[in-house]
Amino acid sequence: MRIAVGSDEVTPLATAVVDELDRLGHAVTAVGPLAGGALEWAETSAEVARRVARGEADRGVVMCWSGTGASIAANKVDGARAALCGDPETARMARRYNHANVLALSLRVTGEPLGREIVAAFLEAPEGTEDFDVRNVEVLRRLEAGEG
Repeated sequence: MRIAVGSDEVTPLATAVVDELDRLGHAVTAVGPLAGGALEWAETSAEVARRVARGEADRGVVMCWSGTGASIAANKVDGARAALCGDPETARMARRYNHANVLALSLRVTGEPLGREIVAAFLEAPEGTEDFDVRNVEVLRRLEAGEG
């Protein structure tokens, strides 16, 4: 899978996420400080989301101190659906119920082992296909299109 990863700073968690994705055999594209750039959290997160929305990456991972700003910035990009997840089950649910394609993590509260577990859960979980899942994602699609 092609994964775009961005963080507003290089931290042990950010490095562990990139290393884990490499270890799992994914094609990783780093954005912002992880790529040697100097973008701040909003632009780094938006660029990761743009790459996902344009189809250059299958999924994205964004990180900032709280994870909230990264999630908000990513969600401003049409075609991106970012979810701030603090545990693996929430990541699985974000994929199933929300068809999330960008994972947001908090650099402040997420330790490296937990971060690896959350990323793995997010990448392994499929989008939900039950009527409940599809019906609610259609509501999200209409909201994104300004139809509701």
